[in-house]
Amino acid sequence: MSARLSASFPSRWPRLWLLSLLLLGAAPGPRRGAAFYLPGLAPVNFCDVEKKSDECKTEIELFVNRLDSVESVLPYEYTAFDFCQASEGKRPSENLGQVLFGERIEPSPYKFKFNKEETCTLVCTKTYHTEKAEDKQKLEFLKKSMLLNYQHHWIVDNMPVTWCYDVEDGQRYCNPGFPIGCYITDKGHAKDACVINSEFHERDTFYIFNHVDIKIHYHVVETGSMGARLVAAKLEPKSFKHTHIDKPDCSGPPMDISNKASGEIKIAYTYSVSFEEDKKIRWASRWDYILESMPHTHIQWFSIMNSLVIVLFLSGMVAMIMLRTLHKDIARYNQMDSTEDAQEEFGWKLVHGDIFRPPRKGMLLSVFLGSGTQILIMTFVTLFFACLGFLSPANRGALMTCAVVLWVLLGTPAGYVAARFYKSFGGEKWKTNVLLTSFLCPGIVFADFFIMNLILWGEGSSAAIPFGTLVAILALWFCISVPLTFIGAYFGFKKNAIEHPVRTNQIPRQIPEQSFYTKPLPGIVMGGILPFGCIFIQLFFILNSIWSHQMYYMFGFLFLVFIILVITCSEATILLCYFHLCAEDYHWQWRSFLTSGFTAVYFLIYAIHYFFSKLQITGTASTILYFGYTMIMVLIFFLFTGTIGFFACFWFVTKIYSVVKVD
Repeated sequence: MSARLSASFPSRWPRLWLLSLLLLGAAPGPRRGAAFYLPGLAPVNFCDVEKKSDECKTEIELFVNRLDSVESVLPYEYTAFDFCQASEGKRPSENLGQVLFGERIEPSPYKFKFNKEETCTLVCTKTYHTEKAEDKQKLEFLKKSMLLNYQHHWIVDNMPVTWCYDVEDGQRYCNPGFPIGCYITDKGHAKDACVINSEFHERDTFYIFNHVDIKIHYHVVETGSMGARLVAAKLEPKSFKHTHIDKPDCSGPPMDISNKASGEIKIAYTYSVSFEEDKKIRWASRWDYILESMPHTHIQWFSIMNSLVIVLFLSGMVAMIMLRTLHKDIARYNQMDSTEDAQEEFGWKLVHGDIFRPPRKGMLLSVFLGSGTQILIMTFVTLFFACLGFLSPANRGALMTCAVVLWVLLGTPAGYVAARFYKSFGGEKWKTNVLLTSFLCPGIVFADFFIMNLILWGEGSSAAIPFGTLVAILALWFCISVPLTFIGAYFGFKKNAIEHPVRTNQIPRQIPEQSFYTKPLPGIVMGGILPFGCIFIQLFFILNSIWSHQMYYMFGFLFLVFIILVITCSEATILLCYFHLCAEDYHWQWRSFLTSGFTAVYFLIYAIHYFFSKLQITGTASTILYFGYTMIMVLIFFLFTGTIGFFACFWFVTKIYSVVKVD
């Protein structure tokens, strides 16, 4: 969707009132003549010190977020490093999504007044004595972070402070982060950001970016009296070994730290800030310059066209079966008068007495269907809200918060679907069914998540969920989701069992010898290929946003791909279901679930390929975390796609057997 729609939303959502805010929709902004703004999401105005009023602020606060790296899955809080710390300042409250993603926003010591330029202002000086164990440990941690290319993430007026630089083909890329420093190897090879400066040439040496040139762009509000709004904040990291640390002048050679350095090392952190009026960019479109620097849109359209071709092909096949083959079959079956004719017939009508025979392990299938329904509705609603611009990248953590809250509130449909199908499968252990629906799949996800969290705790990462948040998540699960699942199951069991269009025979029909392609495994393996073909390009961008810390904002494309995935899973499953019924194999329930659910196996294979080919992740902990979190995504995707396949096949089977006459 357009970045203009989802322009600049602040990050302070009340934790559990997110949904009610979303449902309220747009409310009028607080100022006269203002356009419509979402509740509490109006822009902030700034003005010069002498024009200070209630309508505008003069002080610009710079906040710091966690530091992360593409070479490590472990993010760290700003305070974990020995940088300049803020003496005072209120820490913004994080929502549930931010905490789950490991975001830790804190006040910084970098503070300046609007339109007041500063040059080479000293923030603080850090001194290290290498003979002291504590100082040596801090310095080693700093060096390791530079080696792994850890990046700062700064925020001004809820906008990321970006570092813009030229890349190949004359493109300009704006990175919402900048590195701590860089390293020249002992062979003289410049790693990462060291390529930007020819003065970085000493072998086996670290260069720290201890100075930043910040440039703030603003747009004056048309009325004039309301001051100005910030539309961009850009910086350029630099390295200076200040000749006079007490009175820095931002000149001289770069700040180098030799890997074998000993004695006293002093690092002075400084900044310069300048302001520039920008009449072209308006506040509503201030994110555009970051998003436009990510040249992926043409690939997205290619992906959509590729997916649509697959959908058209499948739709043509399904339409042909429905209109030609099935129509002829049904007409022929309904015109039969004698039982002799019926004996000569073959195909899907012969299994009418067994088609609704309860499957083996019906309990487990019904539980999977309940959890899958919960995930399906959650995904649809979350993506729908994201398309409307409620969950843009500016609104940090809102996507995750919305998904978790929706999952908790959707316990009722999960319980209802599981109970309804379990009853239709002839099951009577309703208590076991409800408990498994409430605890089996969520329990597996939580156990995996908890083990990953223990590793993060052990590594001291900011992504480790605090104990209080874990208790809050458990409370949401046990106190809201589980009771809602019980309510859904109560209504599901209370209703009469699903009425099938044909009766089930007492004696099961023998299934004839199957050819290779109608056997269960080849069909299941083939069934997942087409749905995966629709999503794999989109999957690349999603994995990039998670593991390479790139912004994901193309929810319009994602929603379209979601709809295409639902259609493809349904049609592929219906096609294979029809072929198996023609081969007189009536075990369709598990097969339909596993056919489209097998897409998740291709997802796992792709995630393994992505890890080895695209990521530079090093370290055992990071590797375990990557695959641990990937397994959670694979399980969720398996339940989601499997449920789509089952419902499509259930509808198809019910439809074709309801229009055929059975004696």
